[in-house]
Amino acid sequence: MRRILAVFSLVAFSLAAFTLAAAAQSQAGPAAKSKLTAPQAPSAPPQVVKDLPVRKVVLYKNGVGYFEHAGTVNGNQRVAIDFTSSQLNDVLQSLTVLDEGGGRISGVNYNSTTPIEEQLKTLALGLKDFPATIALYQALRGQRVEVTGAGASLTGRLVNIEFRKETDKNGQASDDHYFLIVATDSGALRTAELTDSVSVRMIDASLQKQFANYLEIVASAQDQQVRHLVLEDRGAGERQLRVSYISAVPVWKSTYRIVFPQTANGSATMQGWAVVDNTVGVDWDNVQLSLVAGAPQSFIQPLSQPLYTRRPEIPIATSAQTTPQTHEAAEMELKSIHGSLTTPTSPPMALAFSGRNSAQLAAVNAGPMAGFGVAGMEGLGGSASGRIGSGSGNGYGPGSGGNVGGGLYRVGGRVSQVSDAIQEGDVSTNAFDDFFEYALTQPVTIHKNESAMVPILQQELPAEHVTLWSQSENKALRALWLENKSKLTLDSGSFSIFESGEFAGEGLLDPIHPGEKRLLSYAADQAVRVHLSGHDSERTLHHVKIGKGVILETQMVVASMKYTASNSADEDRVVLLEHVRHNGDWTLDDGLKADETSPNLYRFRLPVAAHSTATLDVRERGPEYTQVWLNSNSDQTAYLLDLVKRAPDALDKLKPVIDAQTALAELNRRINESNQAEQTAAADEARDRDNLTALKGNDAARRFVDELNRAEDQLQATRKQTADLEAQKKTAVEKLNELIAGISFDWDVTAK
Repeated sequence: MRRILAVFSLVAFSLAAFTLAAAAQSQAGPAAKSKLTAPQAPSAPPQVVKDLPVRKVVLYKNGVGYFEHAGTVNGNQRVAIDFTSSQLNDVLQSLTVLDEGGGRISGVNYNSTTPIEEQLKTLALGLKDFPATIALYQALRGQRVEVTGAGASLTGRLVNIEFRKETDKNGQASDDHYFLIVATDSGALRTAELTDSVSVRMIDASLQKQFANYLEIVASAQDQQVRHLVLEDRGAGERQLRVSYISAVPVWKSTYRIVFPQTANGSATMQGWAVVDNTVGVDWDNVQLSLVAGAPQSFIQPLSQPLYTRRPEIPIATSAQTTPQTHEAAEMELKSIHGSLTTPTSPPMALAFSGRNSAQLAAVNAGPMAGFGVAGMEGLGGSASGRIGSGSGNGYGPGSGGNVGGGLYRVGGRVSQVSDAIQEGDVSTNAFDDFFEYALTQPVTIHKNESAMVPILQQELPAEHVTLWSQSENKALRALWLENKSKLTLDSGSFSIFESGEFAGEGLLDPIHPGEKRLLSYAADQAVRVHLSGHDSERTLHHVKIGKGVILETQMVVASMKYTASNSADEDRVVLLEHVRHNGDWTLDDGLKADETSPNLYRFRLPVAAHSTATLDVRERGPEYTQVWLNSNSDQTAYLLDLVKRAPDALDKLKPVIDAQTALAELNRRINESNQAEQTAAADEARDRDNLTALKGNDAARRFVDELNRAEDQLQATRKQTADLEAQKKTAVEKLNELIAGISFDWDVTAK
């Protein structure tokens, strides 16, 4: 309907223009007439829109990818790039355009759409997206409808829709039933139950049109998944245009294979692969692929979504009238700005267009495995008979037709060596900021909605078989002690181990930087058992310092532990024992040295022969600190007496405090006894008073008068005694606090 209206308007405008031109011609005379009828020059053909293909892809570990489109343009050129709606926010936030021939970008346009909520507000129906059934009929209230299928046909205006719960003959309530209430043309109100066989038709043509517009808006909102971004590039001659941006992508994954040769030589070949998924909706044809093991900060802003702010609604004044007025301006305070402003740097979101600095690139120190053929790994994007980049199209995706040097060399059906999946120069590395990058030197093709395994590493690295045992696991594990002597940082991922010609296990590794040595466990070692015994510790007082009422003891502790490892296998084992380190200034005793030290662990190498047992004694020496606050609220006499036994030089300083605390403890004991006597006297006095009251007027009451007098005298005496003791205690506490505050003592065992 919109297109018909637009065409009609265009025709009407053309007819009006023709009429005005004819009138002008009749008034201007023959000369003007001949000028008007002269043929016009043909208009320039519409400018061709050129697609700009992807040439570079950099994938990060935080789920974003950097994409660079590149191509040649000539003169004034329009260039188009297609995105999905989900990509557009990232594109608008990071889009960078560079014309290398001096051209300029005059504009960037893309097809936008008003949010469906805003479009639906323009309709009189008042329906929202995904309306309920009852909402549909409520939108038709007051409209003329025809209801058929519920008995006799009903024609009239829809009054309302309501639901009821019906009750069967057993008194059970059924599900909701919807009923339409229609005011017929005769003026009667009729009710029709809304069932699957009932049909409701809108009679008003304008209402039908509104409902059709509603459905059209809903349908168009579902078809806005592709956005066409068009760049207007203006310039002269042929030149290179580069466009870059970031977009959300699946996280690329790392996986490794570690293969030991048939004859042990202290090393293993490590082969690394990256699993890459292309889900951005466009083919990656011969792109330069880089994989970055880093997570730069990234976020999404809804830049592509038209935003509407909520404005306050001001009622129209209908009574009081106001006159224009002015208001005094606020006083501005000018402040001087000293120093310079700096902008904090952020992690790189896109790489330079000119590529990597060649001085930063380092070729992988991984040569081909000479003398070995290639086998297996078929189905990963073609036959496994070549190196990276060989084959038609350099494809990596399944069915892409390219060749990937993959597979494992088999001798007698057993895995003993890897293939030449990577040759020297196939992958270069670059370290920037806190990230590291695998850059494939050969172009890669991965079609949209396809995935591929991309080889990123093949290197012979020093690797030692060990049995790892830790108190936290308490179970022996087969492990590799792997040293990364390559120039690559090994990204985190999974790995598989092949030893003795067979699969031996798999595990996970954290990032391993060049020069690092890391333990990789991959299986349980059922032949090794480790037993702990000989837990012992000796403490010797080393230093005492007293000041400001605080006693600080430093004790030198020697802790020992004995490990006993047994090996029931037919081969010798090297057991790597993990011993928990003490925090602080602790050291290993008796000249013992750990083979490896981590922030929280010592690792000791313990060779254990086949069917034998070996032991290791680990002794550590270090300080322990004890802090005691002297105060008058608790009896610390026992602790102080023990301290002077261990540090006799402290006796002269601590004896007044010990005596004062002893005296205070005695006062507290006497106060407790006096309080108990006071409670007893109070109970006797109360009992005698009750008896005297009960025997009032009786001769026997005289005896209780004497007892009551004695009880009151005793109560008064005990109260006075308690008060005296409390006064003595107050004086003793003050004296003790003065003594504690006045102590200053520093003693070291080495000074004796």
